[in-house]
Amino acid sequence: MGENKNIKLKLARIQKNLSQEQLAEVVGVTRQTIGLIETGNYNPTIKLCIAICKALDTSLNDIFWED
Repeated sequence: MGENKNIKLKLARIQKNLSQEQLAEVVGVTRQTIGLIETGNYNPTIKLCIAICKALDTSLNDIFWED
């Protein structure tokens, strides 16, 4: 794993002025989980992906799908 960093998630989170901890609180996971998703060391469930996208006001295509 690890080689699949989710830069798009990090950028979307920063654009919303949210820390990892704030985003984690909104979607009901730990800050570590958000950090692991961003570094590509955790594969989130589709339910978590959708919650993150709703919190960031974006789509699954924008954050999680490959181009």
